[in-house]
Amino acid sequence: MGNEEAGGLIRSRIASANAPGCEFPLNNLPYGVFSVGDAPRCGVAIGDMILDLAACEAGGLVEAGGTFAAPELNGFMARRPAEWARMRAALTALLAEGEGPALPLVPMAAARLHLPIRVSEFTDFYASRHHAFNVGCLFRGPENALPPQWTHMPIGYNGRASSVVVSGTPIRRPMGQVRGEDGPVWGPCRRLDLELELGAIVGSDSRMGQRLGVDQAEEMIFGYVLLNDWSARDIQAWEYQPLGPFQSKALGTTISPWIVTRAALEPFRCAGPERTNPLLPYLRETRPGLYDLTLGWTMNGQRMAQTNYNVMYYSSAQQLAHHAVSGCPMRVGDLLGSGTISGPTRDQTGALLEMTQGGRNPVEVNGEVRTFIEDGDEIGLFAHAAGDGYRIGFGPCTGTILPAEE
Repeated sequence: MGNEEAGGLIRSRIASANAPGCEFPLNNLPYGVFSVGDAPRCGVAIGDMILDLAACEAGGLVEAGGTFAAPELNGFMARRPAEWARMRAALTALLAEGEGPALPLVPMAAARLHLPIRVSEFTDFYASRHHAFNVGCLFRGPENALPPQWTHMPIGYNGRASSVVVSGTPIRRPMGQVRGEDGPVWGPCRRLDLELELGAIVGSDSRMGQRLGVDQAEEMIFGYVLLNDWSARDIQAWEYQPLGPFQSKALGTTISPWIVTRAALEPFRCAGPERTNPLLPYLRETRPGLYDLTLGWTMNGQRMAQTNYNVMYYSSAQQLAHHAVSGCPMRVGDLLGSGTISGPTRDQTGALLEMTQGGRNPVEVNGEVRTFIEDGDEIGLFAHAAGDGYRIGFGPCTGTILPAEE
């Protein structure tokens, strides 16, 4: 059994990767896109450094068909899962403790991080039972909180790929229609919210008319990012019936810059909560599809809530299988949001809508009262999986709210 399978730290010749609490040890090897005053290219995070994969390929240290010189990871992902595994093994050997060739390393602090993929399409789901129940109670009461189909299939909607941005990108408060006493009122959103999510990145295509089993769908997932699906709750409340959210979700979706691969999370695979009823065969898993992954969020540097990904009712593989059940073709670079990840208590909620009970119970943030997000507020997401002497981190996922342009 290898070191990674046993759950121990794999030591690297990059000293910072072996430090306690490091988010990017050799066990992780997340992919991203970076630049240092020049053209963006692909890299891997290791400790407090970035291994320049384009330079590695140019120097003959790795081979990826020239895809690492691109300003996105889509070309590399399209080389299929066997190539992902081969590259992970090659990078592990290249960065392992001991002697080796000179490496093109860039200090992470000196680099600019970019959106790691060209987002083909974005679909967001609604897969945390606690979140769905809490929100349902606010609008329909506890007796009708969950729609009747919710425990039978993953519920989702198609979002906007064009407004997916990388961590650190400011988000503009949207203008829109909201419900007034005598009809719609035009103005800036007053109930701006976050949503704590995990985003799955599809790394393989499927053809039109092709259905996917859950195991097949999981093999198509390249990796995961943190995802904040910014939400204009007052605009959403006016528009969402009968066809669901539209402009209330189009203002922006922030993702973390580093893609943590499915292989890096494999040691943390775990089961989720018990099911209310059996799923139809196409959604049944042959092995647990969730991960023991701690997640949470901050506002203006104050930790607000923390939960675990294992509370989710549906895995990303189940969501992908359901997405394709009609024969909808999936594409390299498709992004699937998990839906808000919330636990059973207030300090485990992944959105202010739940935490403040629709604004009725304000929270205190650094001595200031908040019900929803104000201009200038910064929201940050965090996540890690804890192994034996190491952790798998995701890096930052932050965004600051700018005033509306009225």
